[in-house]
Amino acid sequence: MVAEIRRLPLKTTQGWTARSLPPSPAPTTFVRNEDGPPSVAYIATRATPGAIVMLIAITAVILSFRCSSLETDQRDFVDPHTYEDPYAAVEEFAQEIDASLITVGPEIGVGQFGCVRRGKLGERTVAIKTLKPGSTEKARMDFLSEASIMSQFQHPNVVLLRGVVTESIPLMIITEFMDQGSLDKYLVKKARCLQSFHLLVILRGVAAGMQYLSQMKYVHRDLAARNVLVNSQLVCKIADFGLSRKLEGIAEGIYTTRGGIIPFRWTAPEAIALRTFTPSSDVWSFGIVVWEVMSYGQRPYWNWRNSEVIQRVKEGYRLPAPAGCPKALHQLMLDCWQRQSAHRPLFVSIVDTLDGFIRCPERLNMETRHR
Repeated sequence: MVAEIRRLPLKTTQGWTARSLPPSPAPTTFVRNEDGPPSVAYIATRATPGAIVMLIAITAVILSFRCSSLETDQRDFVDPHTYEDPYAAVEEFAQEIDASLITVGPEIGVGQFGCVRRGKLGERTVAIKTLKPGSTEKARMDFLSEASIMSQFQHPNVVLLRGVVTESIPLMIITEFMDQGSLDKYLVKKARCLQSFHLLVILRGVAAGMQYLSQMKYVHRDLAARNVLVNSQLVCKIADFGLSRKLEGIAEGIYTTRGGIIPFRWTAPEAIALRTFTPSSDVWSFGIVVWEVMSYGQRPYWNWRNSEVIQRVKEGYRLPAPAGCPKALHQLMLDCWQRQSAHRPLFVSIVDTLDGFIRCPERLNMETRHR
């Protein structure tokens, strides 16, 4: 049976309108190897005919990435936290799904608000987040707000919301299913299979998703490999928007909080000290994700205590290059970890840099000067 999803009318400042969400752009896919991750053949450093053919293939990959970005829906966003009733935001932005169309399967993880299960929406495999029984009113509001946030994102590198269940218990958030799970676990599991090109594709996907979010004037606040999901085609998508907030201001948006959870090992020093979050603090977190990827899922700062991490970073310590990490990628990390947030690169620049590495892998080991 094909699942039917009800589209709800929207109430805006101009009155009630109908929203028709465009289809999500198809992500770039790669040829899959039997014993490893999907890949394109390694580019030979010598000027052989095979290398020329592969250069053409890599160029096609870049063009496909860019075409997907151009097709991405780019709307203005409304912060669901400004609604007194979180159900009103859900009704405005999300699609309500009849619970009878959902088949709940085995548990595959634990989320911020409850468990995550694999399931079916009609014939489509999905991931199902449920709000655990006995949750506080704040947890319920945050759960619904996350659904309202996700429903406004349409990008190949951001997890897609299929819909919500709010008219029965338990409350559910239905998202696309990413069969390889979280990036941190994927890196550990596939460490022997992943080559430099695979790692670049992973980083490029994460950077593209974050570029989109920053252009939407959103700050993620919790970017880490554990919050990136991977599918069997090596497409990486940003997930877990429980800490996301809309940014205020015309130029460099700022979000300030007086409390709440802070993932210290991934968070910029100014965000820890001042509770101030910007796209630049997300760039710092991306630098940590680059380190996680190039170390195949190691824990940043190893077994240091959080207090030690905070103090050492404040004193100027930066994570060293993981074993075998190209010089240029460690330089990218250092650029993301500039003390002055204004000196950190923008995500659009990071995407361009990674595109350049994918086109010309020999640039990865070139000497670069710290800016």
